[in-house]
Amino acid sequence: MSRNIAVLPGDGVGPEITREAVRMLEHLRDHYDLDVELEWAEVGGAAVDATGSPLPDTTLAVVRAADAVLLGAVGGPRWDDEPRDRRPETGLLRLRSELGLFANLRPALLYPELADASALRRERVAGLDLLIVRELTGGIYFGEPRGIETDSDGVRRGFNTMVYREDEIERIARQGFASARRRHGHLCSVDKANVLEVSQLWREVVERVHPDYPDVALSHMYVDNAAMQLVRDPLQFDVIVTGNLFGDILSDCAAMLTGSIGMLPSASLDADSKGMYEPVHGSAPDIAGREIANPLAMILSVAMMLRHTLDEGTLAGRIERAVGLVLSEGVRTADIAGDQPAVSTTAMGDAVMAALERVPA
Repeated sequence: MSRNIAVLPGDGVGPEITREAVRMLEHLRDHYDLDVELEWAEVGGAAVDATGSPLPDTTLAVVRAADAVLLGAVGGPRWDDEPRDRRPETGLLRLRSELGLFANLRPALLYPELADASALRRERVAGLDLLIVRELTGGIYFGEPRGIETDSDGVRRGFNTMVYREDEIERIARQGFASARRRHGHLCSVDKANVLEVSQLWREVVERVHPDYPDVALSHMYVDNAAMQLVRDPLQFDVIVTGNLFGDILSDCAAMLTGSIGMLPSASLDADSKGMYEPVHGSAPDIAGREIANPLAMILSVAMMLRHTLDEGTLAGRIERAVGLVLSEGVRTADIAGDQPAVSTTAMGDAVMAALERVPA
């Protein structure tokens, strides 16, 4: 039975890296009997330019009908002065909300060949393999009230609301525990319960869910300490579960441990494992159109899509091993090249597809 994939290239380097992901899907369709159909749509700044909306109704209809969504990146300085309802990021937040994509999975895996490209010394990061499970449709990014207003004394103030319901916390906690159960059995819940009531409720609910997963060890950590520990001793972590704001920040911190944010894929899942798959990095408008963007995070996002939504774990593993093989052979894009020669975005995509034929089934 054919599965439909909505392809949203977006802005900046999004179209370039999305092109490589699509080439990978077409290669799998042609050579590995992957039964998928692709449907393209606009989102973000590109959609603002074309329709006036960062998430047009036509795009929303495409993604709702799809089995999975592949997203490049959104945003850039050319849209910074747009009103909030026309900002590319508003379209992305609405997309997550409309599809109910509450669970964001962000793995941070250090390939051995890139240990010297990490921001930390090799001995600090060798063997790094952690997963951040970020709540994606609640918290301060969605809480109301929010806005900018002028007080009676003429002074402007901005305000946002961090709010979580018990059921929102419970469902992401269960995602965290289930992820830890499939990995190494340790879940660290990150909050700020010493000063925030919302985090006090977060910790209470996580503790309440824990008895349903007796095989998973649970620990708690304040977010400021978690940021420090990611730099001091990242190998202590298996799975981190946290809220929207904290997860956004910590996952970018973890990205630098892997050598480049261009290496990190992500999956955003609903309750039925329908997902949107995208690289952790942004649109990088400063390098757009130069054919130097690293497509590996996008290609690895395809692997996550195959594993989590399309039930094609064998093909997912084949892509991941092909990426490892390419890196072991010294193929590098500019962000991970160091002093070595760098290849183009297309050349890296070519290398990974060629390597598929040389990895074990």
